[in-house]
Amino acid sequence: MFSNLEKHDMETIIMAMEEVKIKAGEKVITEGDDGDFLFVIETGSLECIKVIDGSPKVVKTCEVGDVFGELALLYNCPRAASVVAKGECVCWKLDRESFNHIVKESAAKKRNQYENFLKSVSLISSIDAYERSQIADALIPETFKKGDVIVRQDEAGDKFYIVEEGQLYAKKGEDRVMDYKSGDYFGELALLKNQPRAASVVVESAEAKVLSMSRLSFSKMLGPLTSLLSRQATTYK
Repeated sequence: MFSNLEKHDMETIIMAMEEVKIKAGEKVITEGDDGDFLFVIETGSLECIKVIDGSPKVVKTCEVGDVFGELALLYNCPRAASVVAKGECVCWKLDRESFNHIVKESAAKKRNQYENFLKSVSLISSIDAYERSQIADALIPETFKKGDVIVRQDEAGDKFYIVEEGQLYAKKGEDRVMDYKSGDYFGELALLKNQPRAASVVVESAEAKVLSMSRLSFSKMLGPLTSLLSRQATTYK
């Protein structure tokens, strides 16, 4: 939920969070109540309990690093389950107002930014706005520095990349075979052919920002473009 936030937004979130110490057996959230906070677990574990067929049942256990209570804030709905501490816990809670102003607004801003950027990506510019918005939601920003190897020749590949900023180049062995700039993409061959990476891709500029997509998202969202990708792949050296 927070992994895609910009650094300054993340710092604001951290400053807005409040530490909460929870005793063993304490109920933090009650099913059906209105929700004004979400929680991030620092230590301990908690059980999510729902009343099913008249009886309370544990449907999930939340551990260190997990977030709970976010659904009520995301969808403005009552609490979907009760949450009870299995032992002593330390959590950090974030209020609805901070969540709405930072997390939701940041997500909407990022989505619009990516949608506009994707219009400049030749591969994706031809698809309709709805499909483009779905792709925008699936993209994960990653930042690399000069000399970083983003994909390595002969290794297994599980991501597809679009260059947002910076310059990169592909090399096979010691031979430079292709250059990449903003709007270019790479990493599709390993996913299309289910083969190891055909080349290494290295950052040439001082910094490079790329947008990555998992194998699952790639197959689901770019499936209709597979034939085009395959044809373009034949142009590679």
